[in-house]
Amino acid sequence: MLHLRPALETLDELLATGAVGSFDFAFIDADKTSYDAYYERVLQLLHPGGLLLLDNVLWNGAVIESANTTVDTVALRALNEKIHSDARVDMVLVPFSDGIMMVRKRD
Repeated sequence: MLHLRPALETLDELLATGAVGSFDFAFIDADKTSYDAYYERVLQLLHPGGLLLLDNVLWNGAVIESANTTVDTVALRALNEKIHSDARVDMVLVPFSDGIMMVRKRD
């Protein structure tokens, strides 16, 4: 099914209509400042053991440059730290290209 509208609206509708825990896989590659909001909603939609991939999490290396305080960089840096310590998931960051975060929702 194709949804053409802001992603948060689609995710909220899926949650409201009973899709909680019904997804096997999700891929996030969108506006970086909303990654955290997408992450939280997608995590609810995934069933235990479901997988999530987030693209561009290294942001051309900018996330490790503390002097870089652009809005996108700060958002990605915070989300990387959040996921790293999130007890709801297992994660691995793959330093391929611009960085891919692989997340598995725990049982």
